[in-house]
Amino acid sequence: MSLLMQDAERRPAVPLRLDVERWATFRIRKRVLAVVHTVTSARRLLDAVRLLEGDPRVQVLFTVAGDVFNHGVDEFLENTRALVVPWGQAVHTRFDLALAASYGSLYELSVPVIVLPHGASYNKRVSVPDDRRGRLPAVREVYGLGRQWLVRDGVVVPAAIVLAHEDDRTRLGRECPEALPVAEVVGDPCYDRVAASLPARDLYRRALGAALRQELVLVCSTWGPDSLLGRHWDLLELLAAQLPREDFRIVVMLHSNVWNAHSEWHIRSAFAGLSRCGVGLVSQHAEWSGAVVAADYIVGDHGSVSLYGAMTGARLLTAGSPDTDLDPSSPMAELRSLAPRIDMGRPLLRQLRQSAAAYRPDRYARVAARISSEPGRFARRMRALLYRKLRLRAPVARPAPAAAVPPVLVRYDEPGGAES
Repeated sequence: MSLLMQDAERRPAVPLRLDVERWATFRIRKRVLAVVHTVTSARRLLDAVRLLEGDPRVQVLFTVAGDVFNHGVDEFLENTRALVVPWGQAVHTRFDLALAASYGSLYELSVPVIVLPHGASYNKRVSVPDDRRGRLPAVREVYGLGRQWLVRDGVVVPAAIVLAHEDDRTRLGRECPEALPVAEVVGDPCYDRVAASLPARDLYRRALGAALRQELVLVCSTWGPDSLLGRHWDLLELLAAQLPREDFRIVVMLHSNVWNAHSEWHIRSAFAGLSRCGVGLVSQHAEWSGAVVAADYIVGDHGSVSLYGAMTGARLLTAGSPDTDLDPSSPMAELRSLAPRIDMGRPLLRQLRQSAAAYRPDRYARVAARISSEPGRFARRMRALLYRKLRLRAPVARPAPAAAVPPVLVRYDEPGGAES
């Protein structure tokens, strides 16, 4: 057990006793456990559990399951002001339903679990041990759709597997056919939020410091050594040096795991020089969808943000590792086959202009259509699934997608590193 998990187990138990009805004010009929692994999965879970807002019959509690990227989760949950149950208590407490956006330790729960994806589609293939032979070589499975994550001791763990697109159901059938009976296609909340945010593009541009005549270049990096940031830190310096500041505004957005693995102090320190060159950095606490909508150009890697960028009309360019770990049938693989790859040895301004000249909206629209086959309907369909599993009648009001709040940049001009 990790030191972080040991610390979590030392937390005091929360008041969830057998006699809870004697002292509770609300007449709770159902209890839902949100299982958080990382900050990224926590944000995706909030898209689901917020669909229970306005219903005092349902209480949502959170717990933290072990993960290498647990760092940052405690602070995130503290800011939600929610009741957090230690994992050691959660696995021995009765709940009516659990939600998760990752897979670790879910088999330990004795409650039906709904599993959501924590990004756009399922794009990566990873090597896992072939348990059927009990030896290597490993087999290659699509992360999130294979038996390694969905099956334990021959039994499918989730009571429902939330999918964004009908194509995902087909791919699940190839990877783990025994899980097909619990698959539910409900759409993608981030797709719906980006779509709802498109009319507010000027608002997001102002929030990111883009002047009226400037073009906004959004550089997006996922985490790890194969990410854009892991392979091409010098790309940021080259962009700052080669793009005229009067014509371009450069903003960088990093995956939550980058912040939580390296600390805000380290990232602020690393970006201090770039900040003096006019490069903005989106806060780790910010809503990211507005930044995607605001961008004229997106320079990204294999992270989900690049896929959502295919929805907006932004010109996309790619960097980071080669695509050897991508599932060839995935939307990301198709996107990476369309978007030009950055050549560090050629003038970057010329490459941006060439990407704009070669842009074909219909091709990127085809990629964007593969993110969700239920556009605008995630909230309605996900809430219906929640209430069906809870065996409750849903409230009459119908939820609808909402536009993103404006993004927030890290500020370097205030003591203590305050953010605007």
